[in-house]
Amino acid sequence: MINLSAKYMGMTLKNPIVVSSCSLSHSAEGVKRLADAGAGAVVLKSLFEEQILADTQKMEMQASAVAHPEEIDYLRQMGMNQKSDEYLETIEKSKEAVDIPIIASVNCVSDRSWTDYAKYIEAVGADGIELNIALMPKNIEENPADIEKKIYKIIEVVKHNVNIPVAVKIGPYFTSMTRIADGIRKSGASALVMFNRFYQPDIDVNTFEFQSKNRYSSPSEMSHTLRWIAILYNKFGGNLVANTGIHDGEAVVKQLLAGASVVEICSTLYINGLGQIENILFYLEEWMRKNGYKNLEEFNGIISQKNSLQPEYFERQQYIRALVGID
Repeated sequence: MINLSAKYMGMTLKNPIVVSSCSLSHSAEGVKRLADAGAGAVVLKSLFEEQILADTQKMEMQASAVAHPEEIDYLRQMGMNQKSDEYLETIEKSKEAVDIPIIASVNCVSDRSWTDYAKYIEAVGADGIELNIALMPKNIEENPADIEKKIYKIIEVVKHNVNIPVAVKIGPYFTSMTRIADGIRKSGASALVMFNRFYQPDIDVNTFEFQSKNRYSSPSEMSHTLRWIAILYNKFGGNLVANTGIHDGEAVVKQLLAGASVVEICSTLYINGLGQIENILFYLEEWMRKNGYKNLEEFNGIISQKNSLQPEYFERQQYIRALVGID
């Protein structure tokens, strides 16, 4: 009997396939379709920090016209209107529609007052929060340590407001990935999602304008995630989540072998349809049967830096082998 269940942020998922934040998960109806297709958990489409702040500012303007303090307090508690209010409703309806974990997602760049909104996310029943911290280090005057501190502060403030687990999704552009991972864990995150796929720019040479390129990821983009999952396995102290470029069952097996607790998929569902979840799970189960594994724990992380005879040379060895073919 093959057991595909996976442990993630204190939750038991029926399988390690988590649908990443995207338009497929923007509504309760969409979440139900993903659950019916076999997903182990779903991350809702991201709500942006700016949307929360915009709604809060409108509420504060309404409050400024009210004479009684009790009414102001009421507006502050009930004023999460428009987009932010609809998001809470989506969480509630999704929880009613499915029996798999629902993880809220907030795309953020600061620890401003939007962080109070995390309390509402927990109150309506979300099983966890994924902070998509979309900071891109591009300011020449900004010290790398200050960028790291911003990330840690966001996590700390959100964790102060909620008891549900928090995952953090980051991009790959840091001087020391091991350092930033360690800081994220110490700040209170239960999981690290690697990596956020930033806007892919291109230039139209006829209109002289920037435009979007490569809306969907490709399998070739998976190697960066694979590298860091293997290096950070058993060093992070929480769950590692593979994301970006994971399109089929073989890719999922690779990430689990490297040390990922669960795998987030997105682009492959747009390209191949929701049935791809079933295809991935079928491949995973058949691969486990072929190799004599009964559960994920038996092979999770066995191809990682930790299990290399000389972990300190793991990354260097792979580089040399790729370039000059040394065994």
